[in-house]
Amino acid sequence: MKLFGVNFGRVAKALNPVPMTRNGWRVITEAFTGAWQRNITETHADLSCYPTLYACLAAPTQDVGKMPFLLMEKRGKVYFEVENAAYSPVLRKPNGFQTAQQFRECWMLSKLMQGNAYILKRRDNRGVVVELYVLDPCRVQPMVSTSGAVFYQLMTDNLQSLPEGYPSDQLLVPAREIIHDRCMTMHHPLIGVPPLCAAYWPALKNLKILKSSATFFANSAQPGGILTAPAGMTDDDAKAVKAYWATEFSEDNSGKVAVIGADMKFTSFAMKGADSQLVEQMKYSDEQICQPFRIKPYKVGIGNPPAGWKSDDVNVEYHSDALSPMIEAMETLLIEGLGVSKPLEIWLDSEPLWRMDEGKMAEVQTKLVQGMVRKPDEARQKFNDPPTPGGDTLWGQHQDYPLGMLAQRTDLAPVTPPAAPDPDPALETANEEVRRLNAELWQRKALDATREALHA
Repeated sequence: MKLFGVNFGRVAKALNPVPMTRNGWRVITEAFTGAWQRNITETHADLSCYPTLYACLAAPTQDVGKMPFLLMEKRGKVYFEVENAAYSPVLRKPNGFQTAQQFRECWMLSKLMQGNAYILKRRDNRGVVVELYVLDPCRVQPMVSTSGAVFYQLMTDNLQSLPEGYPSDQLLVPAREIIHDRCMTMHHPLIGVPPLCAAYWPALKNLKILKSSATFFANSAQPGGILTAPAGMTDDDAKAVKAYWATEFSEDNSGKVAVIGADMKFTSFAMKGADSQLVEQMKYSDEQICQPFRIKPYKVGIGNPPAGWKSDDVNVEYHSDALSPMIEAMETLLIEGLGVSKPLEIWLDSEPLWRMDEGKMAEVQTKLVQGMVRKPDEARQKFNDPPTPGGDTLWGQHQDYPLGMLAQRTDLAPVTPPAAPDPDPALETANEEVRRLNAELWQRKALDATREALHA
């Protein structure tokens, strides 16, 4: 039988499942020895409900989700947004039951929680991809043939139906029909290990602390203890007293006044909060949870950013450390998966991440226009304002000239002063005679002034 152009009757015999080293991340191990026998288990649903872990999952998921797909065409050295009948429809509406934002969020959540995101393509009669489906990672098994070809075994569900006449509840799909985005491939190149795996133990510890605190305060903040009876009490009497105490002074009856006779004494197991240091322990574990996601604790509300930092500084660091690798991976995989070729590319528009207050945006756009980086109409478009006459060109000061033009201008060349004329001998003789007569005149005036002083 042929499907997707592959003879699966012949291929299936040569397929081997990818080894799940240490069970990968499909199974959460016991929280402690013997927990499974006591029916004490922790699942993804329990663990992901811990506030810090939920925030570390929600922040990148929602931020990537609000970044729309852009189909860009390179013309020269500049990219322009374009429409294309083969790619634009599936980027705008990936499938029939998800918006583009929901599709991106589902993709990111699958990758962060399971380490792998599998996106199934559906093509039309032309071979063009018209729909994309994010699959449940727990229902997908990578397979490798003896020749090294990669296939994916899919367990079907109501959203993923089998082709008509296919005699199994499992579907083998060649790698070209799957977009496989994966995290760190520590154990096998086809198996990604999610950050949730590294955050498991600190999240579990804090979850246990919260559950213990909830139980404590549900008991009206009354600690447990020991009910001590005088010597000589039989086992039957002890069981009867225990049953009575549990019935009359637990759950909704906790905190009631108990009257105890026969010299019985209740000793509580009190523990001071300072001794357990719960706040410090939880804060340290919260910081450890943030580390695998490459998110700084103050981004999810733990502690404060460095002194002097503004919200823009925090967002730039967050984009560079946490979002940038996932954005680059999604763009590259979509380009390859949809068969987009040069000069077209697929981008994730990061502008929604940098939406600022109107005053800050006005300041930025003004500097860009004055610096002749953007046209006035491009800046007005950021505020949803219509074009204005003359706004479709760059404007600069009248006295500003390109450096190359300044080098060619002759009127700006340095002016050479004229050479001094040769001295005239007759003029020099006359000047010397004038200087001599002036000197004699000053001498006579000085002599007359001296005589007048002596006669006086």
